[in-house]
Amino acid sequence: MEDYGLDIDEVRHVIATADVMIVRFAILEKRLLMDTRCNDTEGPLLRLVNRAGSAEERFRHLKQIRPRFQLPDRIMSFMWPRQIQTFEVSGLWQSIVDRVTNTGFPGMHEQCEKVFLELLGEEKKEILAAIRGDEGYQSLWERPR
Repeated sequence: MEDYGLDIDEVRHVIATADVMIVRFAILEKRLLMDTRCNDTEGPLLRLVNRAGSAEERFRHLKQIRPRFQLPDRIMSFMWPRQIQTFEVSGLWQSIVDRVTNTGFPGMHEQCEKVFLELLGEEKKEILAAIRGDEGYQSLWERPR
């Protein structure tokens, strides 16, 4: 199924199998980091992170925020080309929620809700910046003064 410009079944497979995954959103600088690794004291991680300049930088950052875990062999990644709401409608957001909450760690549902609201907020800020023609955007027309 390629209704969203990518193979949804393949993305679901990545979500279901990746230990660590990054979702890049078309208009956001922030990235969604999902790290499903856990132990007796530390649960999975789902959070927005800054864009990394390189794969090495991403691995260093992961080691900083998850020092109790070895570095993964790889970090899977995909680009979501649409709005955040369509990410939810596609069922991919629910796949991520299911993956991190199925670990049984307490508080994961709340963490997922918080991250989703943060994603929506980041998208809203970016859209408003584009409308206003803020730094990084150029207005196509301006109202005469």
